[in-house]
This record gives sequence, C-alpha cells and structure tokens, in this order.
Amino acid sequence: MTSARSHRESGPLRTTGRAVGHALHKPFTGTAKGIRKATHAHGAGESGLGKLIELHAVNGAGDVMITVALASTVFFSVPTDEARGRVALYLAVTMAPFTLLAPVIGPLLDRLPHGRRAAMAGSMLARAVLALTMSGAVATGGLELYPAALGVLVCSKAYGVVRSAVVPRLLPPRFSLVKANSRVTLAGLLATGIAAPIGAGLQTVGPGWPLYGACVIFLGGTVLAFTLPHKVDSAKGERKAQLVPPHGLAVSRSESGRGGRPGRAGRRERNGEKRPGLRSVGPSVLNGLQANSAHRALSGFLIFFLAFLLREQPLAGQSAAVSLGIAGVAAGVGNASGTAVGSWLRARAPEAIVVSVLALALGVAVLAALFFSTVMVAALSATAGFTLALSKLSLDAMIQRDVPEEVRSSAFARSETVLQMAWVVGGGIGIALPLNGVLGMSVAAGILALGAATSVRGLLSAARRGSPHPRVA
Repeated sequence: MTSARSHRESGPLRTTGRAVGHALHKPFTGTAKGIRKATHAHGAGESGLGKLIELHAVNGAGDVMITVALASTVFFSVPTDEARGRVALYLAVTMAPFTLLAPVIGPLLDRLPHGRRAAMAGSMLARAVLALTMSGAVATGGLELYPAALGVLVCSKAYGVVRSAVVPRLLPPRFSLVKANSRVTLAGLLATGIAAPIGAGLQTVGPGWPLYGACVIFLGGTVLAFTLPHKVDSAKGERKAQLVPPHGLAVSRSESGRGGRPGRAGRRERNGEKRPGLRSVGPSVLNGLQANSAHRALSGFLIFFLAFLLREQPLAGQSAAVSLGIAGVAAGVGNASGTAVGSWLRARAPEAIVVSVLALALGVAVLAALFFSTVMVAALSATAGFTLALSKLSLDAMIQRDVPEEVRSSAFARSETVLQMAWVVGGGIGIALPLNGVLGMSVAAGILALGAATSVRGLLSAARRGSPHPRVA
C-alpha cells in the first residue's frame, strides 16, 4: 500500500520534471533548428553547403576567441608607445615566417584532393592544441607566444584555402559563386559577433580562459569537418587543366618564350611533365588580386592607425574607448552588410563588383581626408568593411570560376599570402605614420588610388571579354 501511494505521488513529480526539462530544453533545440533551417535553405542542405556553412561558423568563433586573448596581451594592456613597438614585433615575428610557409600550403593541399575533410579537421585539431599551449604564456606575453600564434595563423589560412576550394563542389542549383561564398562568410561573421562578447567575458575570469574556450570550439570543429559530404573528397567530375595547348598551338604569351616559341612550360609538357602555372588563368584573377590587395592594405592601415590615433586623440566629445568602439562597430557592420549583400546578389560578373566597390571606397576616403570628423571616420570604417567583404567574395568567385581544379588550392594559398602581406604593409604604415587624422585619411585614399590605377582597366577589359576558362566544379 505504501509503494502504491509513493507511485501515485511520484507520477506528478515525473510529469512536472519532464515539463520543466522540456521548457529548459526547448530554447536550445528551437535555436538549433532555426540555425539549421537557415543554413540549409535554398538547396544548401541537399548539396552539402549547409554543413560547410556551419563548420565555417565554428571556425570563426574559435578564431575570435584567440584574437580576444592575444589583443589584450599585445595591445590593450600597455601604454601607446610601448604598444606600437609590441604590435610591430608581433607583425614581424609572425608574418615574416608566414611569408615563407604560406606558399607551401597550396601545393601540399593540391596533392590532397581526396583528403580535404581530413585537412580541415587537422587544421581545427592543431589550433585546439595550440590554443591550449598558448593559455599558459598569454598572461606573461613572452616571446614563446609568437611561434604558437604563427602556428594558429598558418592553420587558419590552410583551413581557408581548403574551404574556398571546396565551395564549388557543394554549390546548390542556381547559386552563383559570389552568393555561395557570401553565405559561408556571413555565417562566420555572425558566429564571430556572438563569440566575441563571450570571449571578452571569459577574459575577465582569466587571460587563459578565452583560449580554453577556443580549444573546446576547435575540438567540436574537428568532429564537424568529417560530417561534410563524401563528394568533398571525391575527384568525380573534376577535370585536369590543359594549361599548355597540345601540339604547341596557340601558346599563350605568359607560357611562351620570346618570339612566340614555347617556353619552359611547353618544354615540360613535351617531356610529359605537367606543372601548371597560375599566370594562365587570365587577367581577371590577377587584377582582382591587385584590387583586393589595396582593400586589404587599407584594412590593416585603418586598424592600426585608428587604434593608436583614437587612444591619443579621441573623437570629439568621446572617450578613447568609445571612439575605438565607434570605429570598430562601424567596420563590423560594414563587413557584415557587404557579406549580406553578396548573399543576395544574382549577378555573375564579379569584375564589375570589384571595380564598383573600389571606386566607392576611394570616394569615401577622399571625403574623409577633406572633411575629417567623427562621422567621416565612422563612414570610412564602415565603407572599408563593406567593400573589403564584397571584393574578397568576388575574388574568390573568380578563382573558383577561372582556375582549374588541380591548381585551385595553390591559387587560393598564393592569393591569401599576397593579401596577408598587403595587410601587414598597410598595418606597418599605420604604426609608423604620425598620429594626424587628415594625413592618415590622405594616405588611405592614396592606397586605394594605387589599387585602382593598377587594376581597374584590366578588370573592365576582362569583364568585356568574359571568362578565359570554363568553370571547373
């Protein structure tokens, strides 16, 4: 009888417990279903692009956790003069070796067409281990932090190269490459926006805690990478590049020696050795890379120049922290807006997009130099973020469209190396330049003018001629 009474009493308790558990569980499951519905929309779930979108979101969240930990060590924790020296040291110690290592990434990944999922998983796992390694050194800011930061940078770029090479294989029907790239990038930006305040909160607990969070995130990404469709690793449907025409006919200028005779590439082809180069991809990619280098140099310049300028000379009526926040938020909103616009675009002319956004950025930079103010600093920051995002999406689309499969990873690796170096050059100028707002905005306009002078004419000509190669996907 006692057991029967206890059974009757436990029934309502179990029902109440299940109801409470369901109420607590529902927000998380509802959010997860909402995210899955968004990432798998418009055929992205069936093609596998949705899985890649989710993986890139994890990648962005982990990277921003590491950035939060390093930023507090390198920049915010020391006076301005010392911070400029430490930031310059960070750029020199990490970027100089990266210049040597980055060109190796592409050729290595070109040899792993059947191991792309493993390559992305490996980059995630390596960053998880490196984040754990840095957690002990981040509090002291010792030089041992820099080799680990270099390793994180190399792994991050390796992931980016493979991810960009994979997108064409997961393209849903009626999706342009610019649109697909923007969907993936937007997911990374949203994840970054969510993870950044979480990382800042963990930073208040201890300097190593954001790195612990990054470790957990990257471990999850390691598992998620293997859930990508098997066709990511399949060579079915891929075509090898015929970069040197057969029988010595119509040898392009870039692949021939003087007087139209076949050069070294032609001689290698006759000997049965295929070493495809990147100059044969046509002017779109090369001119697009020049334009993007200007955008990336501007980004590096504004980040470091405004970071130091606004610490010493805050915007009118604002504190240094608020001034930095205005510039940072404007750049972030601009970048997210550019990526969102890219996801809505139906145009299949990335050359026209690159030219348009370069002209827009140049115009705003000139206005900022002529009418330096809080509004113009925010406007240039937002415009720089917007144009950088759209220009990079368009460059990725041109590489995916014009570069044959067997050298696509190399093309992405080399382009990422050039863009990273442009960012470093821009950042170096920003660190060395006197802290004068009008002078800084004039230099920003000069960087963009140089990019326009070297790329616009070639991009417009390429857009009129059309793609030199059929799309390989």
